Amino acid sequence: MRAWDAPAPVSLPGSAPLPRIFDTAANTVVQLEEPKKAGLYVCGITPYDATHMGHASTYVAFDLLNRAWRDAGVEVTYVQNVTDVDDPLLERATATNVDWQELAEDQTELFRTDMTALNVLPPDHYVGVVESIAWLFPVVEGLLERGLAYRVPGFTDEKGVQHPDGDIYLDVKATQALPADEEGYSWAPGQVSHMSREEMLSIFAERGGDPDRPGKRDALDPLLWRAAREGEPLWEAGALGAGRPGWHIECTMIARRFVNGPLTVQAGGSDLTFPHHDLGAGHSWAVDHRPHARHYAHTGMVGLDGHKMSKSRGNLVLVSKLRAAGVDPNAIRLAILDNHYRSDWFWTDDLLHKADARLETYRHAIAAATGDDTEGAVKTLDKVREYLADDLNAPEALKALDAWAIDALTRAQTTSTGAAAPVGGAELIRDILAARLGVAL
Repeated sequence: MRAWDAPAPVSLPGSAPLPRIFDTAANTVVQLEEPKKAGLYVCGITPYDATHMGHASTYVAFDLLNRAWRDAGVEVTYVQNVTDVDDPLLERATATNVDWQELAEDQTELFRTDMTALNVLPPDHYVGVVESIAWLFPVVEGLLERGLAYRVPGFTDEKGVQHPDGDIYLDVKATQALPADEEGYSWAPGQVSHMSREEMLSIFAERGGDPDRPGKRDALDPLLWRAAREGEPLWEAGALGAGRPGWHIECTMIARRFVNGPLTVQAGGSDLTFPHHDLGAGHSWAVDHRPHARHYAHTGMVGLDGHKMSKSRGNLVLVSKLRAAGVDPNAIRLAILDNHYRSDWFWTDDLLHKADARLETYRHAIAAATGDDTEGAVKTLDKVREYLADDLNAPEALKALDAWAIDALTRAQTTSTGAAAPVGGAELIRDILAARLGVAL
């Protein structure tokens, strides 16, 4: 699957420090020690409501990490998936009487245009679940053969719907019982989220799980392969029979196909800590007895005017609608960056107005600045690098740029009366905004 076009590369003088980031699994800020290569996986969209502000916030946040690594001289392999076959997508297609493949492609293309507008660096590998099935199902066959996965019999649910024999689940207890590796690592559910079993069970169903499925060995066992149902898309999968993959296994195997060894960072929204990232790590451990990722990073949730933003509420803020209304994508990006990526925050008109004003200030300051104040711009670059290396602290990085802009405008005003020398360094400031914050002026 194709990604989107990359923005024009911008180089900066010197080199940035290696970034530090809050590791959800470690529950602390850690130094990312990747002097040569790094593997980054950010969970992609299920393409039926792209691109809402929660999506945008996540991809902008980890775009900062991608840029921080690159500015530090690290070679990054960035992978992202598209869950282009899944229950929510099929349900939306049925409800709107649209072919599910057409819906997926339309929304994926909309997502591409939004990411381009927001200056998000594209992944090196952008992979749809559909295209991964051919090399995914043999992995599930292997888990069955090793006794780490099992089939369940069919049943009739409370609505009278017949579910066929043959759904395949990962055996969580068998996977947890595997011996530790040479470094002492072993896997258990809740490792990433730090949730107790009771906490995990309380939200498993609302986040795509099926704890009450008859025939499962453990309520937390995740679905690996869904046997074919009438009216659903299906693929022939060797010994597994016809069907389609479960949710977590596809992300796990896409990541492992394109990154050699554990990911440096597995990233996504905080709602993915459990079950998606907890159980995805279990898949990796079961498949080849190695950690899925060294570190896990997550963004906070985004609301609207004091309320939770959700599909059920119908209050999603869509990037495409803001763009269609004439909002500058750079202002959208600045509004996102005004919130620390790990915080929960709300989209408001005031936030957007502040971002618009900030964008105009930067433009006016760069246009007004003349002369040669490279020293001041370099000091600003150092501050921006320092803040962004410190757990992607974009709000403080923006304040450093604000200070430069205010100083530039003040000097430009006094210079017009001959009272002071004009300020310069504007080209470097423009490059800092483009290269490190993704704001193109």
